[in-house]
Amino acid sequence: MSVVTVGSYQIGAGHPLLWICGPCVIESHTLTLRIAETLRGFADRFALPLVFKASFDKANRSSGKSFRGPGLYEGLKTLEAVKKATGFPVTTDIHECAQAAPAAEVCDILQVPAFLARQTDLLEACGRTGRVVNVKKGQFMSPWDMKNVVAKLSEFGSRNVLLTERGTTFGYGLLVNDMRSVPWMQETGAPVIFDATHSVQRPGALGDRTGGDRDMVPVLTRAAVAAGCDGVFLETHPNPDEAKSDGPNMLPLDALPELFTRCLRIRGALSNAVSQGSGSKFQAEDKKAS
Repeated sequence: MSVVTVGSYQIGAGHPLLWICGPCVIESHTLTLRIAETLRGFADRFALPLVFKASFDKANRSSGKSFRGPGLYEGLKTLEAVKKATGFPVTTDIHECAQAAPAAEVCDILQVPAFLARQTDLLEACGRTGRVVNVKKGQFMSPWDMKNVVAKLSEFGSRNVLLTERGTTFGYGLLVNDMRSVPWMQETGAPVIFDATHSVQRPGALGDRTGGDRDMVPVLTRAAVAAGCDGVFLETHPNPDEAKSDGPNMLPLDALPELFTRCLRIRGALSNAVSQGSGSKFQAEDKKAS
């Protein structure tokens, strides 16, 4: 697996679990900075490599009347302020080719939404910027389809690629996670991030809004960390029930410390097993038994 560098962080096998956290959308400049400052405190407390995420535009809302965000240039001003205030690398969604270059002037990672994972022109626009590109696996795609995404980006000169698992459509209005997606997508050579909050979405469940089940976020996050993911993406808000986008999926900020603690313990247990050579022991025992 390749190791991807973002700021002072290294992402991939043998490196600390990356966290990509922030609100779904930039609701206001002040609130976004307040969330970022709280996350800065958590990152310092738990020694976390953390990238701040917030969207300047939610372009795929269920209803045309839904809040979308401040737009590209005002949103980038807020993300730049977050970088200066906290020192975090930052990331945001890109929906159109023309957004890639200006976003790359501020953002350390450009994120391609799941619905757009196969859009060649968009991948090229992001790849040509030289920034790290994080592509979310489409809800309609298999894990092994993502090898073609990695290949496209490589053709455009981009080898600093992250892939994100965020669930697969199952029937109507429900997503399921196959944790085999983590090692399968790692076989492309790209580190794999697990999107804990979008995985619990229930698209259109609230009629003109997306629903979700945030109670399942910690369960799925722990499972993905145990499966060996290289990072976790999750959206958070001081009061998710009052959030202007994806509230049912987001975790309250004050719920994060417990999740960080549990996941770091799981990650530590995995690291200890590797360092003690338990994998080799089990393989030897299997060969002996056969």
